[in-house]
Amino acid sequence: MSEMPQFKTILYATDLGDRMRPVLRHAISLAQHYQAQIIMLHVVEPLGSTGEAVLSAYLPNQDVEDMEHAGLKKVLLQMQQRLETFCKEEDILCGDDSPVVSDVLVTMGHPAEEIIHQAIKHQADLVVLGSFGKHLLGRRVLGSTASYLVQSSPVPVMIVPNTKEQINESRLGADKK
Repeated sequence: MSEMPQFKTILYATDLGDRMRPVLRHAISLAQHYQAQIIMLHVVEPLGSTGEAVLSAYLPNQDVEDMEHAGLKKVLLQMQQRLETFCKEEDILCGDDSPVVSDVLVTMGHPAEEIIHQAIKHQADLVVLGSFGKHLLGRRVLGSTASYLVQSSPVPVMIVPNTKEQINESRLGADKK
């Protein structure tokens, strides 16, 4: 009989959207079950060449870099505040009182590639993220980041339903069992 996987480090990737709760609940539940730690990650996409060109036309390069760093710090603070609020509302110990969420990271880059990079860098055993996808011709489609990760990540990926329709459908399915 093969050995069941053991998760010690879970990378929870969030887009900071209003549908993060079900995904974070799953990540915390897994972390508590496996006595693992969670690294919470948000990836900020770079401005792109057009945005950089516009900014650099009006501002010196140092000012543009300072704006980027200030923006990353603001997002990090927002993530920490959301996590604290979530933990209080969900009655879960986080922060210094509990090692469930060991680190909160904000990085810049292409989200899927950066999630893989951070998962490898932090030796994550599992990546957890939401499925947030659009409807296309009446069918749900996985988000581009989730799709890329499922196909390319060397680390196992758990996709958690996080649209209202998916959450309601999964509850209905559970009620039928």
